[in-house]
Amino acid sequence: MNLRHLFIAFSVVWLAGCATSPASYDAPLKPITRAHTGTSKVASLESNNDLWERIRKGFAIPDLEHDLVDAQEQWYGSRPDYIDRMTTRSSKYLYHIVEELEQRNMPTELALLPYIESAFNPQAVSSAKAAGMWQFMPATGSYFDLTQNAFRDDRRDVLASTRAALDYLEKLHRMFGDWHLALAAYNWGEGSVGRAIKRNEKQGQGTSYVELSMPNETRNYVPKLQAVKNIIADPEKFNIELPNIENHPYFQAVDIKRDMDVELVARLADVRLEDFKALNPSFHRPTIFAGGTTQILLPWDNAKVFQRNFAAYNDGQYASWTVWVAPSTMTVANAAQRVGMSEADLRSVNRIPPRMMIKSGSALMVPRTSQHLSDVSSHIADHGTLAFAPEITEVTRRTPVKVRKGDTMAKVASRNGVTVANLARWNDIKTTAKLSAGQSLDIYKTVKIQAAGVNNKKSAPTKQVRSTVVTKKAADTKVAQKSKGGTPTKKKR
Repeated sequence: MNLRHLFIAFSVVWLAGCATSPASYDAPLKPITRAHTGTSKVASLESNNDLWERIRKGFAIPDLEHDLVDAQEQWYGSRPDYIDRMTTRSSKYLYHIVEELEQRNMPTELALLPYIESAFNPQAVSSAKAAGMWQFMPATGSYFDLTQNAFRDDRRDVLASTRAALDYLEKLHRMFGDWHLALAAYNWGEGSVGRAIKRNEKQGQGTSYVELSMPNETRNYVPKLQAVKNIIADPEKFNIELPNIENHPYFQAVDIKRDMDVELVARLADVRLEDFKALNPSFHRPTIFAGGTTQILLPWDNAKVFQRNFAAYNDGQYASWTVWVAPSTMTVANAAQRVGMSEADLRSVNRIPPRMMIKSGSALMVPRTSQHLSDVSSHIADHGTLAFAPEITEVTRRTPVKVRKGDTMAKVASRNGVTVANLARWNDIKTTAKLSAGQSLDIYKTVKIQAAGVNNKKSAPTKQVRSTVVTKKAADTKVAQKSKGGTPTKKKR
């Protein structure tokens, strides 16, 4: 059978299958009904370049209607310049937060929480030492694996702190089953909210957010978020103009494999130093140590610029600074001499307070030299601490002593460990002077004391700088003390 015959045979069969039976002409017409897909995983064909609209569509927390919300709306609504600064600052971080929330199927209102916590300032520090745009206390940050050491503070890190904050919020929502209570616990601590709920239950009262007794800061916390949510939902109602934020990543993570100066990274990426620090706010030293930090964040278009320039960089030295670990407790002057720095420079770079000695094992930033060319180890980069002990200084003190019956100058001097000549000189008398019982003589001795402002005890207390690592064990101890097994209280102001 040739090709023409095959085609004719196929056409006959196909037409026979398409033919409509006579009965079908007599059947009544039925309206076409809307079909429903069997899965929700079909990608939307809608193109939305406005991140604000994407956030609005993800709102899922029940609205709180309360007089306190009205008051907060008035406060924010009367400050359009403040709203503009906050929202403009947030444009670097919002896309990432929304992406993380959607992947976890969490309400997108939570992307607005840093407006309440820190006005989206990753360098913000509260009076209670909560840090970063999500405002983690040191112990809570450690509980959620946010490294805090001599070289970086991950409570300020954009990726790490967002991950930790959403982990915490998910945990609180599972605990209380209510987003308003979860938010109250984020601010006040789950132990405090749990006890407030038990008090109300014991008294036969309701246990919703508005029915619990709580501090004023927590009482206003959810109303603040609701007010910001209302403004984002309908900015025209409040005469607010939101900046345009594209529905596109602002930054990209780039791997680093060498210790590098912060200024060099910014130069190779062709970004301003302040812009680099805004995306990488956890670094508080002039050099990034690859052993502890494997990635940096760069503006989307600058990531490839950095990679291209890094590949072409041929100066051979990427870092001007390295880390030297003090082998014993020593003075700052002694340490400076060992590493070839001036005492003033060593103090400045490592923020060493006055009247303090460097404790053994402290990790100090020092210039990279021919003796220190290798990159810092991952152990030091992740666990390096900087600890101080009060300086021991010598002072001369006057102590009056009473002459006993039968005492001579020689006996008084011997009993107090001084020479007869000095005893005579201090009291302006002869070495052969006769003494009377009850007579007062002055003795001068040199004694060692700790630096001013530190308790002078047998065991001198160590002063740890804020950047010292808070261990998991220490965080767990605070858990037991504050929350009876829960997460440490996030903050108290």
